Amino acid sequence: MSLDMPRTEPRLGRLPAHEARQRLEHERNTRLTQLQAIAEAGHDAEEHLMSAQKDTIERVLKEIDAACARIQDRSYGTCQGCSKPIPIERLEILPYTRFCVPCQRDAA
Repeated sequence: MSLDMPRTEPRLGRLPAHEARQRLEHERNTRLTQLQAIAEAGHDAEEHLMSAQKDTIERVLKEIDAACARIQDRSYGTCQGCSKPIPIERLEILPYTRFCVPCQRDAA
């Protein structure tokens, strides 16, 4: 692909609810598997590192639950920062995101 070729515009609109649910369920299962692995590791690993990983995974699980609630109230796929549609490509990569990329940068 040539560098001077125009970039394709992000697809806007909504990710179909069933596809969003499948992606979120996959994310949830992945995170639960990670939590199980941490629990099974016991004290063999660095305790501080494991605690930080567990906190991060639990935060993501809460974000996944919140995304499922947004599907229910039909606000899924709408940026909570600017109220514009989140590009489908972003939702495919990070299905529980609440923000478009510019608003995520502003929130960070």
